[in-house]
Amino acid sequence: MKNKKYFNLIVIGFAVATFLTGCGSSKATTTTSSDTKVEKIKVAYDQTLKPISWLDEKGNATGYDVETMKLVDALLPQYEFEYVGTTSDDLLVGVQQGKYQVGIKNAFWTKERTAKFIFPKEFIGLSSTGLVLKKKNEKIKTLSDFATAGYTLAPIAANNAQYTIIDEYNKANPSNKVKLLAGDSFTVDVVQWVNEGRVDGGVTIQGLFDKHVTAEDGQYHKLANSVVYNEFAVIKTWPLFNKKQQKFADAYDGAIKKLKAQKKTNELSTKFYGKDLFEVLAKVNR
Repeated sequence: MKNKKYFNLIVIGFAVATFLTGCGSSKATTTTSSDTKVEKIKVAYDQTLKPISWLDEKGNATGYDVETMKLVDALLPQYEFEYVGTTSDDLLVGVQQGKYQVGIKNAFWTKERTAKFIFPKEFIGLSSTGLVLKKKNEKIKTLSDFATAGYTLAPIAANNAQYTIIDEYNKANPSNKVKLLAGDSFTVDVVQWVNEGRVDGGVTIQGLFDKHVTAEDGQYHKLANSVVYNEFAVIKTWPLFNKKQQKFADAYDGAIKKLKAQKKTNELSTKFYGKDLFEVLAKVNR
């Protein structure tokens, strides 16, 4: 009887040990799977570019570029994005030096920038670019119209992508050039210059015009009936990647391509710009 009881205790003990060993194996497997390395990514954004990127009233990063990158992040479990608000100049320098892995600032493609940054295969969005004019000159709709009228244009910094756009037009239209002056590195207050009559027109993007003029709380809303914005082009915009981030740029390409196929970028364009800029994508040359 004692032998049988002793035998039963041995069997029970073995079974318990086996169970505990199994539990230990299961826990180890879970730990291993949860140890998958996640790479931290610093996404720099210009925090003054509403509706492209800015800080909302709660201090959160938002805007078309930011919200698009958040969707990209959701599709890339191997990365974790941290959004760092900064200035346009710091963004460019920081991404180039590796302080940030990627930057978003409604950036246009220029040949000069390809020497400093990785441009991915897939653009992130589209930007409406146009002329700020006095109301009396609203008949001017294109750069050709502007050049034919002999109007003066607000200076544009030579390192600004908008300068490249006008320069490209002039090279393609040598007999009807826009009078293009290279400004200093500072940003010209286009609306103020046009309103004061210092120039006949200036180049800006619709987002900034809406922020400063159209919006009721805009600093130049009082000029809403005095100046107009006439779009002359819709241009692709790009995230700028540090030169050592090719693998990350490739991962971004795969994710943003899926988002475009799902029309998520169309939805965000409508939300932040008030219209789906992707509807004219077939006409976009740049």
